[in-house]
Amino acid sequence: MYKRSIVSAMAVAVLAQWPATSAQAAFVEDSKATLGLRNFYINADPREGVANRQEEWGQGLILNFASGYTHDGQGIGIDALGLLGVRLDSGKGRHGNPTSNAYGGVVFPTDGDGRAASEFSSLGLTGKLKLSSTELKVGTLQPRLPVVTFNDGRLLPQTFLGAQITSTELAGLTLIAGQLERAKGRNSSDSRGLSIAGANNARSGRFSNEFRYAGLDYRFTERLLGQYYYGRLDEFYAQHFVGLVHQQPLPTGSLKTDLRYFDSRAVGANASAEGRSSGYRSAGYWRAGDPEQGKVDNRTWSALFTYSLQGHAISLGHQRVEGPSAFPFLNQGDGATAALITDRQLGKFLNAGQRTWLAEYGYDFGRIGVPGLKAVVTYLNGTGIDTSQGSRQEWERDIRVDYQWQDGPLKGLGLSWRNASLRSDVATDLDENRLILSYSLPLL
Repeated sequence: MYKRSIVSAMAVAVLAQWPATSAQAAFVEDSKATLGLRNFYINADPREGVANRQEEWGQGLILNFASGYTHDGQGIGIDALGLLGVRLDSGKGRHGNPTSNAYGGVVFPTDGDGRAASEFSSLGLTGKLKLSSTELKVGTLQPRLPVVTFNDGRLLPQTFLGAQITSTELAGLTLIAGQLERAKGRNSSDSRGLSIAGANNARSGRFSNEFRYAGLDYRFTERLLGQYYYGRLDEFYAQHFVGLVHQQPLPTGSLKTDLRYFDSRAVGANASAEGRSSGYRSAGYWRAGDPEQGKVDNRTWSALFTYSLQGHAISLGHQRVEGPSAFPFLNQGDGATAALITDRQLGKFLNAGQRTWLAEYGYDFGRIGVPGLKAVVTYLNGTGIDTSQGSRQEWERDIRVDYQWQDGPLKGLGLSWRNASLRSDVATDLDENRLILSYSLPLL
C-alpha cells in the first residue's frame, strides 16, 4: 500500500495543474508500475593469450511507470523509465575497456582512469496520446521491430529517443511509423547519434540524428503473419524488409516457419566516394582498388524452421549474406541488436559473403514435473566470409538454462545461466559465462 502511494503521488504531481475531474482519476487509477531487479555477472575469457579479460558484477534497478489516459482509455498520458546500475565488483584489469576507448566497458561506463564507474543512471520520459486505436509516443522508446531492435543483453537495457505512432484501427493490421534521433547504450548514462559498423568509432566516427522507419504487420489468417518494414538512416543506408511467420499444427506436434529478407542500399554521404572517404563507411570486404569501397550494398535472407512436440523444440535454419558490405543495422559501437536469426550471445554472423547454418534444441522440463525450468542448446557454423586473405569461417555454441520459482517465498525469482564459446577467423576467440538473477516487483 505504501509503495502504491509513492508511485501514485508521481502521477498526481503531473496532474496538479489540472482541475479535479474524472480525467485525473482515470490517469492515476489506470497507472501501472513495476520495479525490476537484475543481478548480473559476466566472465568473458578471450583465448589465444589475449590479456584483456573481462569480469564484472552489478545490481540493476529498472523502474517502469505507465500512466493511464485522461479519458477512459483515450487522451494523453505519460510513461517513465528509471534505470540505475550499481557496481558490485570489477577491476581495471577486468573492466574490458582500455582508456584509449571512449566507449564503456562490458557492463559499466569507464572513469577517467580506465576503471569501471561505481554507478550509472538515467531517467527516460515518454509522452503519449491515444485516439481510438491509434497511439503516438514521443520521448524514450524501446522498439522491437525488424529494422530496429533495442538491446537488453546486459545489466540495463538500451533506449532510443524519438517518436513512434502505432495504429490498429483495422482488424488484423498493425501500422507503425517513427523517427529516432539518438540512442543511449546499455552501459552508459549518455546518449549519442546513430551509426553503423565501419563508421561507429567513438572518437573519430560519423553519426546521424535521423532514422526514419515505417511498416506493417498483417495477419492473413490466425496462423500466418506477413510483415513489411522500411528503415532509412540519413547519410548511410535505406533498408527494405519482408517477412513471413507461419504456425502449422501437425498430426503430431507443430511446425513454425520464419522467413526473412533484407535489402539494404547506400544513401546520402555513404553513396558518394567523397562521403565514404570522410568516414561514412560500412564494414565489409571490397577488392583492392574497388571505387565503391565502404558502400552499403547488401542482401540478407534467412529461413528458420522449428518443430515442437511435448516440451521439445528442434530448430534448423540457414542465412546468407550477399553483397560486398556487411549487414547494416543501428550500431553505435557500444552493444546493439540485429533482427537476424543468427544474432546470438557472442556473434551475429552478418559478415559480407557469410553463409550460416543454425541448429537448436530446447526442452521445457515442466512436461516432466519441473515447472519453470527450461534449457536450450544452439550451434551456429558460418563459412564463406569474404576477406583480403580469402574465405574465412567461424562457429559458436551456446547453452542457456533458465529457472523461475513457481511458489513459496521465492515465487517469481528468475535464475539464468548462459554459457557460450566462439571460435572465429575474423574476431577474437571467446568463452563467456553470464549469471543473471531477476525479480519483478509490482508497485501499482
